[in-house]
Amino acid sequence: MRYTLILLPLLFAPVLPANAQVSIGIGIGVPGVNIGINMPVYPEFQRVPNYPVYYAPQVGLNLFFYDGMYWAYQNDNWYASSWYNGPWGMVAPMYVPYYVLRVPVRYYRRPPPYFRGWSYDEPPRWGQHYGKHWEQERHGWDNWNRNSAPPLAPLPVYQRQYSGDRYPRYEQQPVIRGEYYHYQPSDPVVRQHYEQETEHARGNPHNDSKPGKGQGHGNGKGDENGQGHDD
Repeated sequence: MRYTLILLPLLFAPVLPANAQVSIGIGIGVPGVNIGINMPVYPEFQRVPNYPVYYAPQVGLNLFFYDGMYWAYQNDNWYASSWYNGPWGMVAPMYVPYYVLRVPVRYYRRPPPYFRGWSYDEPPRWGQHYGKHWEQERHGWDNWNRNSAPPLAPLPVYQRQYSGDRYPRYEQQPVIRGEYYHYQPSDPVVRQHYEQETEHARGNPHNDSKPGKGQGHGNGKGDENGQGHDD
């Protein structure tokens, strides 16, 4: 089943409380950007073979999951979120994790025009696209030992119970994540994002971790193909 996506202009962003406008991480911008991803339900993810990254094959977008966060490549920009429908923070190309950059072209479900002619089984030519300075700063991004890749982060399948009207507000999201998802990220950008989200949640003691009625409470387990299950 292919998901129907509602594509909205980038000029429109979800309304967030004033105190939610905080700087998140060293490379992830303020969450609050609507990038046109509005999925009715949690999407299916599959592992990119031999990479510690998942991709969403059925949504028709360049959507990945790595090290506890979702990564989207949309309109020539990178975005990240700890929840599948955002809100999203823009990520500077200098801070996108190496393993996200290394995903082969074939796993981009909506590749931009400049991907044409590039090998499907190789990463995009980011050095060519971003320029000499970026390539110098991120030297070696496309060279790595395939046997030393980090392990897969578990998918946050607890988010399946939060969709539609049940989807949590930004200030609720880290509270719910802390209850159901105990993975500790290894990437420094992701770690700092998690820490600042948690600090923000602690600064809002009246957050309700149950945004909708009737949610189930799974244990958040899932296999490497993205198929979660409850015990």
